[in-house]
Amino acid sequence: MSFAPRPAVQPWARVNTARRIQILLASVLPLAATVLIIILTGLDKNMALLGVFLPLQLIAAAVVGFNAFGKRGVGDAALIVLVIFFATFVLVLLASVVVSLVSQGAQAMSWGFFTTNNRYVSNTTSLEYGGVGHAIIGTLLVVGLTTVVTVPLGIAMAIYLTQSQSKTKGVIRTLTQAISGLPSVVAGLFILSIAITLDWQKSGLLGSMALLPLMLPTVARVAEEALRLVPVDLRYAALALGAPNYRAFFQVILPAAKSGLVTAILLGVARIIGETAPLILTVPISNGTSWDLFSGEIMTLPAYVYNYLGSAFVPSQNRAWGAALVLMILVAILFGTTRILSRSKSLKSKPTKEKASK
Repeated sequence: MSFAPRPAVQPWARVNTARRIQILLASVLPLAATVLIIILTGLDKNMALLGVFLPLQLIAAAVVGFNAFGKRGVGDAALIVLVIFFATFVLVLLASVVVSLVSQGAQAMSWGFFTTNNRYVSNTTSLEYGGVGHAIIGTLLVVGLTTVVTVPLGIAMAIYLTQSQSKTKGVIRTLTQAISGLPSVVAGLFILSIAITLDWQKSGLLGSMALLPLMLPTVARVAEEALRLVPVDLRYAALALGAPNYRAFFQVILPAAKSGLVTAILLGVARIIGETAPLILTVPISNGTSWDLFSGEIMTLPAYVYNYLGSAFVPSQNRAWGAALVLMILVAILFGTTRILSRSKSLKSKPTKEKASK
């Protein structure tokens, strides 16, 4: 009589029922104790969350970790609890903001809200009249001018940082990283001081100039990473075929990094499209539609939100919420486009790798 060997059970496939029960109790008991304390004492929920639930959860997790892995398990359990707690806390806050924005902004949503301006609209005018059409146009003009100027500069900086052998690369990279931390209000104040010194009038052009140092570091850094991700073998292959350096770059490396460069541009636009402080300081507000960036008043979506959100009248507040929702939709479209482009690149490169392995 022969017996088939019993298949070996992998260590991670073994079920420890007692430990699972301990983990379940360590998760449920602190929550139950916190709810009981809130009911009996009337303690504020936020205070109970941070002052009661979190300490109890840390203690319970430390006990389970000590029983399972000794002293090493205490620190691991505490780290896991803190990461999960604060990640959940941030996600709840983000979800509450999005829900509030959608619920409040949806009250102003209509086709007329996207196509009309507020020339004859007061703080108490019904939401059936007026909209953000002029603000959308102004935002696209200001951000578009900034993009037209910034993208060549940012990509040129990325090319210099990845292709040049100069010793000044470190200095330029350091300056780029320093500018990326520049507060937006400082950029606006800097451009405003220049305008006052040179006796320039506020305009959309000054707003574009204020947004330029905010967008440039994002485009330059993301474009630099995109160029660095191109395999160096492509350059060597082009050079081996007799192509000069500039043709190897423009005909081989640059097309290979095309989707990464597009991602850099879209992320740069998303970085500045919601900036408020520089535009309030440099761009005069208008309730009518204006296509002139170089003189006169012009409205942008961030300035629209700032202008109406502080009003004491409900229609004006709803207009601000609606404009904020439109702004969020624009940013979501930009990030969604970035995600689709990056995903399409990975899907195109995957069959190539599979063919090479075969």
